[in-house]
Amino acid sequence: MRKHSIIALGFVLVLSLFLSACSSKTGSGDNASGDEILVGVLLPVTGNNATDGKDMLNAMKMAVEKINSDGGVLKKKIKLEVADDGCDPQMATTAANKLVSKKVVAIVGGYCSGSTLPASGVFHNANIPMIVAAANSSELPKQNYDTLFLINGLVPDQAQSGADYFNDKGAKNIAIIHDNSAYAKDLADFAKKSVEENGGKIIAFEAINPEEKDFGSLMTKLKSLKPDGTYFTGYYAAGGLMLKQFKQKGVSGSFMVGDGSYSPDIIDIAGSEAANDLLVTATPTANFIPGAEEFVKNYKSKYKDLSPGPFSALSYNGMNLLVDALKRADSTDKDKIKKALKETKAFEGIGQVIEFSDQNTLSQSNFHVMKVVGGEFTLEK
Repeated sequence: MRKHSIIALGFVLVLSLFLSACSSKTGSGDNASGDEILVGVLLPVTGNNATDGKDMLNAMKMAVEKINSDGGVLKKKIKLEVADDGCDPQMATTAANKLVSKKVVAIVGGYCSGSTLPASGVFHNANIPMIVAAANSSELPKQNYDTLFLINGLVPDQAQSGADYFNDKGAKNIAIIHDNSAYAKDLADFAKKSVEENGGKIIAFEAINPEEKDFGSLMTKLKSLKPDGTYFTGYYAAGGLMLKQFKQKGVSGSFMVGDGSYSPDIIDIAGSEAANDLLVTATPTANFIPGAEEFVKNYKSKYKDLSPGPFSALSYNGMNLLVDALKRADSTDKDKIKKALKETKAFEGIGQVIEFSDQNTLSQSNFHVMKVVGGEFTLEK
């Protein structure tokens, strides 16, 4: 990560803790009075990553609707308080402090790691448990927050799945491109390590500005290097344009992206022809999860035939996990909710069984390699 990016993120982290310093460190004062329990949702619902953010919110709303129709939890209904982090660290800090001021009992969300990092500091300082459904930077568990619970696999596991796929296909000369965001740089660093440990060679390790539109010079450089595989670890807005120009320039080898680019939008941006054979390291969408047929059917019915997004099942699981913890805690006291989450055993969600490690991360990784065939994602490995 560039020096100025590290300084900026450090400033935001310090600012986030300062702004939330007046928040209570106790389990009291939550918003569970009357007939409702207020749960905070932190997601990008505007900006380049709004598609995935809205998909995640849709799934959470589905979970809450079913929970409430079944009688709620602790004889109360769940109510969502949504805050937009825009995948921006400063916006996330403001959004997190807004949720703290609303006295939510817990948080479900977290899409971009770069915004989840400072927000998680705000919630930790206010002693509010947070279930993270998508963000998976290795920097998140390193904070050692007892309030933070991650239900997506971590970046090192994702990097290894990509490196192993390249290795299995005989792709030894690999180019890695990131956008300097916390998640993308983290994934790029671990991918480099994994490729090299598998006996491969990193022939390019490049950073781009995610707002760029023209990657011509970078593609020219890659073409001259003749990679067996290229791995872009950033988000789909830049990933789609890069993929399109990668194919136009005739760069050799396969093109792979991380789960930040796992969205139908990358196919739309690149065009179906250019997107054909695109590889993605990700948690499979509900369409590929055995036993998720009813969830997919209900999602499409509720949202006008829209298919569940990449993190919809995880978001649905996250909301249901919180409700399960509330039931086991038999309270909205934050310390009791944290304890219940920590003690989760074999919680069965869509496509995963959730238990937590000592660092409140998944005990078992959930990453696969997806492939675009005929304009659609398919399960490759």
